[in-house]
Parts: sequence; structure tokens; C-alpha cells
Amino acid sequence: MQKVLFIDRDGTIIREPDDFQVDLLEKLRFLPGVITNLAKVARETDFVIVMVTNQDGLGTESFPETAFHPAQNFVIQTLADEGIEFADVFVDRTFPHENAPTRKPGTAMLTKYLTGEYDLANSYVIGDRPTDVELARNLGSKAIYIRNPSFPLEGDDAQPRVELAQQRAERRAHDARADQDDVTLAGCHRQRSTGEGLVDARRPRAR
Repeated sequence: MQKVLFIDRDGTIIREPDDFQVDLLEKLRFLPGVITNLAKVARETDFVIVMVTNQDGLGTESFPETAFHPAQNFVIQTLADEGIEFADVFVDRTFPHENAPTRKPGTAMLTKYLTGEYDLANSYVIGDRPTDVELARNLGSKAIYIRNPSFPLEGDDAQPRVELAQQRAERRAHDARADQDDVTLAGCHRQRSTGEGLVDARRPRAR
């Protein structure tokens, strides 16, 4: 079965501006190392790459689609030029207070990947918010959390453990494919943050 890399956009692939809305090309900046590391994932692993992003109020007067698509298209095209092709791009347009099942950490946008045809247990969600870690938990996948002081993890998830990825790589050094999966994905995270960490989102949440 194929493994999936579900990846957030704002704060993970590109910088998130102070107003949390990339509605001008002038606001668009890729995070350091992202293109290089994603290209390596695309080139050296068999992960299906999927973008999953919440875009609050997209299509409303405060965030018209005409303001969203130029930056989004630029991101997609720039990554495609480097060999990074998204199998799917899922964009939720709702506001947090609507509690829509399509909004991360909900999985209603991702039903295509919930059919049992994908290896979700060995798939990853990469993002910079607790909702990304929670999405991984809801999918039964692993999470790579990119430290974001504005949206810190809490409870058990607040102790990310990047050493787990390193230990797995050492134990399975004879398996080149497994080594690529763990180290390359963790590397994608390490390029972004000094607060690096692999979070096992499949662990039960502490009550």
C-alpha cells in the first residue's frame, strides 16, 4: 500500500504573514529548505504528496478567491518545476467557529484516503499547528510538528521526540527504504525549526 505525506501550506511550505492571509504575491515567501527537502522526498521515496490547508473564509468579501489563487498557483507551479507534484490539494474555506468536518483536524475532505487502500499507519502529517497533529491522530498516522510559538502543543504532544526517528533509522540501517522514509521526512522538519520533533500522533491523548 502507498504511504501518504499530508502537508500543510501556511507556516509549513510558505511563511504565514501576521494577518494569517496570503492574499498578495508580495506576502509570499517560501520557508528555507522546503523546496530542497520536498524535492528529495518526491525523488527518493514513494510517498504520495497531498496538500491539506485551512483558508479561513476563502471566497468571502474579506478573502476573495481572486486574492487567493495567484499565490496558490505560484506555489503549486514552483514546486512542480522542482519535481514536487501534489496528488491532491484540499482547501477548507470555513471559519473555526463553524466546526466543519472538512476543516482540519476533521477528515471529511480526505475520504479518498480512508478507503483502506493507503498505508496510513506509516503516513505522516506535517504542519505547524496542533490541528495538524490532531489530524494525524484522526487518520491513525504519524505527525511532524513544526514548532510555532503562536500555536504551541500542549500535554503529551508538547514533548516532541526527534530522537525516535534517529533511533529507528539506526536500527533499520540495513533497510535503505525505511531509512529514507524516516530521515528524509524528519530532515524536512529540521530545516525549518530549532524546536524539531517527531510526534507519534497515534498515542492516546492524556486526559
